[in-house]
Amino acid sequence: MGNVNIKFNGKDFLLSCEDGQEEHLEELSQNLSQKFNQLKSKLGNLGENKLLLITSITLMDEYFETKKKIEEKKNEIQILKTRFKELKSLVYDYKNDKDKEINILRKEQEKFKKELDNLNNGYEKIIDDASSQIEEFINKNNIS
Repeated sequence: MGNVNIKFNGKDFLLSCEDGQEEHLEELSQNLSQKFNQLKSKLGNLGENKLLLITSITLMDEYFETKKKIEEKKNEIQILKTRFKELKSLVYDYKNDKDKEINILRKEQEKFKKELDNLNNGYEKIIDDASSQIEEFINKNNIS
């Protein structure tokens, strides 16, 4: 156990704390003394007990206001998380829809390509047939 000598309102106090917490205890007592002395200057000397009570209430008020603000921020963060998840879901839905559209377009493109290949093959057959018929005609009529 560590010990810290604290001076508060002109009096010395020996306080114990866990080892390694001495500096923190000194910092806390300095803040308490500062708040106590500020209130003493502002309100006058109302008596040590009453000033200690007012100091404690003031510090508790600050503590609860801080705690309230932290809770509000936590709620805001939770709302943002929820909105982010919704947005993320929308983005994935949009991506999936676009992927489906792309697949449909690819299938249509493949279909058109096959149709074009079939048409090209058909035209080539027509041209080959026409060429063969012209050659036969030329050969039959001995046209040189």
